[in-house]
Amino acid sequence: MKFFRKRWQRILLASGIVIALLAAALVFWAGSEIASPPRRTLHAYHQDYLNHPSAHGMVIQKYTTLDATPCLVCSPEPSGHWGERGSKLRQQLTERGIVLRPAAEIVGTLVLLHGRKGRKEDYLPIAERFCAAGFRCVIPDLPAHGDHPHPLATYGVREAELPARVLAETAQHFSFEAQPSGLLGMSMGGSVAMHAAARANAPWKCLIIIASFDSFSQVIEAQASQKIGTLLGPLLARGTDAIYRSKTGIALADIEPRRHAATISLPTLIAHGTADRVASLQAGKNLFDALPNTTLKRWLEIPAAGHDNVLITDYPLYAELSSWMLTHVPMGK
Repeated sequence: MKFFRKRWQRILLASGIVIALLAAALVFWAGSEIASPPRRTLHAYHQDYLNHPSAHGMVIQKYTTLDATPCLVCSPEPSGHWGERGSKLRQQLTERGIVLRPAAEIVGTLVLLHGRKGRKEDYLPIAERFCAAGFRCVIPDLPAHGDHPHPLATYGVREAELPARVLAETAQHFSFEAQPSGLLGMSMGGSVAMHAAARANAPWKCLIIIASFDSFSQVIEAQASQKIGTLLGPLLARGTDAIYRSKTGIALADIEPRRHAATISLPTLIAHGTADRVASLQAGKNLFDALPNTTLKRWLEIPAAGHDNVLITDYPLYAELSSWMLTHVPMGK
């Protein structure tokens, strides 16, 4: 009996050590991936846009800012030839009674910010639609994503000045007027956009946030609890925070877009999928509620949309987004 008891004690001790090592590895992986997500490579549809932009109704130009941020500048194709997505959007907008300008007449510039694990080329189908509505689109790679050389993402804390700087530099380089301008961000890009819109002297006429969140630390804790339960989830979240803080010098709790939302007076549309399990519908609603009541704001729910498909459902989302931008960005609106 004594022999078997010692044997079981050794087995339990070894099992405990293995579990502890696995937990530590999981915590280290989670914190590291939040700080430096795996980079998305170029796909065939990206290359199709880059190699045949006129087939999508666009002229695409590349630029790298002084701090090495890679950007794409997408403008409407002057001949007025629209791609499939652009033609559909123009029809939807016309049916809403919106009078669209000729292709050569650009009504403003939009800066589009991608989500976590994304890259600038992911937003070329979105730019195709906005170009058809009359906008020029500037799409940067955010730090730790795409071809951006910086290895760490801080979800707006250190990227808040990036959108305005990208707008100013591309406008100067390509000799176009930076104003009027609007800002759109999804998920992580939404957090960056909220930080950017709250900066003093921000250049934006209006703001769109898609599938984002009010508090990043709460999102991480909710995701951890979904994966390993409500008992261990908060522990995993705290460990993840410690690793993220060690890599970036920033706590997850410092990434809190709702604090910045409380200072925003720009016309703001916040859209969220009702089936989002990454950033919950309530997280999006909390962000919307944090906007001042004096701010012109609109809450938009996309039925049955999750986090990853919120931009590609049958819901006429782009007609809604374009209508908002066309109402608030062009001069005189």
